[in-house]
Amino acid sequence: MTTPGAEFLKARDFLIENREDYETAYRDFRWPEFETFNWALDYFDPMARGNDRTALWIVEEGGAETKLSFSQMAERSDRVANHLRSQGVRRGDPILLMLGNVAPLWETMLAAIKLGAVLIPSTTLLNAEDLADRIERGRVAHVIAGAEDAAKFDGLPGSYTRIAVGGTAVPEGWRRFEDAYDAPASFEPDGVTPADDPLLLYFTSGTTAKAKLVEHSHRSYPVGHLSTLYWLGLMPGDIHLNISSPGWAKHAWSNFFAPWNAGAAVFVYTYKRFSAPDMLSVIARCGVTTLCAPPTVWRLFIQEDLKAYPVRLRDLIGAGEPLNPEVIDTVREAWGITIRDGYGQTETTAQIANPPGQPVKPGSMGRPLPGYVVKLLDADGTERPEGQVCLMLDRRPVGLMTGYRDDAARTEEIMAGGYYRTGDVAMKDEDGYLTYVGRADDVFKASDYRISPFELESALIEHEAVAEAAVVPSPDPLRLAVPKAYLVLAAGWQPDRETALAIFRHVRRHLAPYKRVRRIEFADLPKTISGKIRRVELRRAEEGRAGAADRNPLEFREEDFPELREP
Repeated sequence: MTTPGAEFLKARDFLIENREDYETAYRDFRWPEFETFNWALDYFDPMARGNDRTALWIVEEGGAETKLSFSQMAERSDRVANHLRSQGVRRGDPILLMLGNVAPLWETMLAAIKLGAVLIPSTTLLNAEDLADRIERGRVAHVIAGAEDAAKFDGLPGSYTRIAVGGTAVPEGWRRFEDAYDAPASFEPDGVTPADDPLLLYFTSGTTAKAKLVEHSHRSYPVGHLSTLYWLGLMPGDIHLNISSPGWAKHAWSNFFAPWNAGAAVFVYTYKRFSAPDMLSVIARCGVTTLCAPPTVWRLFIQEDLKAYPVRLRDLIGAGEPLNPEVIDTVREAWGITIRDGYGQTETTAQIANPPGQPVKPGSMGRPLPGYVVKLLDADGTERPEGQVCLMLDRRPVGLMTGYRDDAARTEEIMAGGYYRTGDVAMKDEDGYLTYVGRADDVFKASDYRISPFELESALIEHEAVAEAAVVPSPDPLRLAVPKAYLVLAAGWQPDRETALAIFRHVRRHLAPYKRVRRIEFADLPKTISGKIRRVELRRAEEGRAGAADRNPLEFREEDFPELREP
């Protein structure tokens, strides 16, 4: 009889062995099956004991470094688990974890898994209102936070245990996390862990509505991230850098589960303010082999002389939002490596991507990953070449969430008819490659043509003046709506008529007439706390201005420019 850990390893090894053979991997991969599973106890500890390879490498802006082996992480997390148990943490207890990229973050996550506690990862950027919501809806029993953030919890209701990490003194009413290092080094669980017990609660970033509370299990995230491992192309011994803030799902994807599933080192560079030259220098000096970064970072990177950095990178990943082709081309020219895009959600692991060794089509996010069966469906449930990205539930991917906590109606709505509906629209070509169109709520009609904001934003961002772009419909008496772009300018450009004219000329050269951006406004973009653009706010602003005679002084319209008129 095989153990859950052995079944997990068998599935993991199959994906690593077929790292560049997509057809075989997709056709023959099977999710491991077991009734009980505790990733930290059944997989991580056996892999880590006696393993002196680097598991966690943190480089600080000032030069200090923390380097811990897999063996050390196993022992330290045992001590933390014993200490948390002594502080009253029990199986099923929700723990709000609010730490930056410090070693106790990884130690606590491993310890909580061993205990069977439920983690609520939270960014340090949360304010008192956000924290109160998480404490209430998450039914938080314990809080583990940096000592510097302890004051944020002053006055917040709840009878939760408070444990502070770091600091020269323990804040009043809090307990000292570092006492954990004196706890016993051998941990004994209180029993087996049912694979479908809750493990993680994630509050979504809420681009269109109040944050939803996503529940993942001991099966769905640790095992589900085998698909993410395959996308990233990780192998044992890799040094993997994922530029992401703790508290969001992507941090758990690529700073915890996927690299350690592969036996790779998690590499982190901490800083107060992001600097592309500093980050690139660290990547080169420390020999990072695989790099995952959001589009914002890639756009900053390509403003540097990439050829000047002697990197040892093998695989490059773009994540968070679709990448623009210009960025991919610039990086490939400098380093000879193609950035591989992919797609997933807080509700899932990586669903669709360009895995290693496969042709990358410009603008495409790739093909379904092993373990995921994807269909594009219209509102009536009919499969189309363009439609909402949906996952088949009769071949339910392990990486799909359990559901929305305390919201059975919402869960039932998005999983009705035998499919999980992502809310995102894509197009599929003759080779099965999927191209992102946009959120179902963001796609709009102008002059009776369907407009993908992402396609227009991709064209805009190719102009050197544009740092960021968001396209929404703007009410128009003749066309009902026209595409309007809200733009953040790159350094050195002024928000004036001359810049607007240059951008209008650019989109005329790169977009069909029915897709053209007809209005431009230079403005900051409203974003979620995780950095995603809240187009819903821009749409509401446009709807609120419908019929108004005045416009913002930094708004420019095509009709303002006689030189744009056709001869």
